[in-house]
Amino acid sequence: MAGTIKPRSSAELRQAVEWALNDGVTLDVRGSGAKLALGKPMQCDQVLDLSGIAGVVDYAPEELVVTLRAGTPLKDVEALLAQRNQMLAFEPPDLGPLLGRAAGEGTLVGAVMGNLAGPRRLSAGAARDHLLGFSGVNGRGEAFKSGGKVMKNVTGYDLSKILAGSWGTLAVLDEVSVKVLPAPDQTRTLLLLGLDDEAAVKAMCAAMGSPHEVSGAAHVAGKTALRVEGVAPSVEARLKGLRELLTGAEMQELGTLESRTFWREVRDVAPLEAGAGDVVWKISCPPTEGPAIVARIRAQRLAAEAFYDWSGGLVWLALPASADADHALVRGAIGPTGGHAILIRAPEAVRAAVPVFQPQSPALAALAARVKESFDPKGLFNPGRMG
Repeated sequence: MAGTIKPRSSAELRQAVEWALNDGVTLDVRGSGAKLALGKPMQCDQVLDLSGIAGVVDYAPEELVVTLRAGTPLKDVEALLAQRNQMLAFEPPDLGPLLGRAAGEGTLVGAVMGNLAGPRRLSAGAARDHLLGFSGVNGRGEAFKSGGKVMKNVTGYDLSKILAGSWGTLAVLDEVSVKVLPAPDQTRTLLLLGLDDEAAVKAMCAAMGSPHEVSGAAHVAGKTALRVEGVAPSVEARLKGLRELLTGAEMQELGTLESRTFWREVRDVAPLEAGAGDVVWKISCPPTEGPAIVARIRAQRLAAEAFYDWSGGLVWLALPASADADHALVRGAIGPTGGHAILIRAPEAVRAAVPVFQPQSPALAALAARVKESFDPKGLFNPGRMG
């Protein structure tokens, strides 16, 4: 069993990485471990536990910036921002319950390293778009900061774009600064009832293409939900415009409290939590292609369950457990339409046997290898997690 290294400062973190580099030790990098079951299983020599490097370094509400250490729980950051009526606009999801963990265990840095974002990604962007700066240690044992010291051999790279979504395989961050935004005064949701998948996607795309500033568009359990946020007069006017645009469907409306609950459940993939034995896929695709992809899968797996976020550009799919998670079926269903699929939940043996992340083209794989060589040439960090 791997031992655990738990640094308490940036200096101790760098020392730990330098030791691992000199001794050829591989590191399982984790904050709380809430997303440990996402990705390929790893066999590392040591666990590098960042939970000891925690706390808010600086919060400047007037500047809309918060700076915090790597092990800071996401729930603590959200609670701090709520005191000043501010928020993380990209809505980082809490995938802990979906992955068999308790709610509220994840860290903000973990969400950033996975580039995870919730329903508001449609209007606010992904996690990487809110990452203003950071510091950490690369696999050469070098401390670096974004916008400050430029790492050797990576001149010209947009470090935020590269590290967000790298799942801890390139560098270990010890501190990040992220942009925050004012929370909306009011949140209301227009529900269209009884639409099939194709009609729902058409309605969501029409709403997103309108001037009514929809901040969330999802289709869950026969309900097509359109979220509108802001000050009350503006929200009311935009809802009126949506009702006039989307005539012909039965409609209901959720108030602020009901809306927040509904969108939190969409954010955290709660509709698929119950089937603990199912495998869960995250499929990103052109919005208009989502219903056809799901139909191709359901033609062979009648028990498939799915719901749509991001106006249909994100499909969450649950399938009955199988030895290979039906990965060939899922990726084959995407076909030439463009897009990719990530296996989010599956038993360890299944994740070890199939590609968890979308296989890369030869050109993209070669580029990724060069980036890995620049950051972590000895393969110290989370080896094998991304396949």
